[in-house]
Amino acid sequence: MNLLRRYILKSAGAAGALAITSGLLGTGNAYAAYNTAAFSAKTIADALKGLGAESATASHDIIVKAPDIAENGSVVPVEVTSNIANTTNIAILAEKNPNPLIASFNLSNGTQGFIATRIKMAKTANVRAVVTADGKKYTAVKEVKVTIGGCGG
Repeated sequence: MNLLRRYILKSAGAAGALAITSGLLGTGNAYAAYNTAAFSAKTIADALKGLGAESATASHDIIVKAPDIAENGSVVPVEVTSNIANTTNIAILAEKNPNPLIASFNLSNGTQGFIATRIKMAKTANVRAVVTADGKKYTAVKEVKVTIGGCGG
């Protein structure tokens, strides 16, 4: 066993941890802008207002794919596809959750408008997708029936 090698590795790890915790080195994480008003909203109307989508236009170019009946509200698979050109953001809301806004995804220029994730739902409710494209807001809705509680029990 090479004790000098072990000592150097241990010292380098300690020095790195000290530099990060003291703020000398950044962690390298990139944090996205956080929409506090929308994410902390308690009602669907307030969440839509926080997103600037209170008068979003219903669109058949947005496809919300989710199960008709979710056996477990803790893990509900949801896919949103936007066939609207120049889609820059897709937000997912569960209307009867304690905090309706689940997620908001910013998409780079030229990115395909597609998001797949798993969400937690408190009870049977509409899952709403809000899409931003060319500065305009569009929406589509899909009802999901939850048989076993998620957020609320």
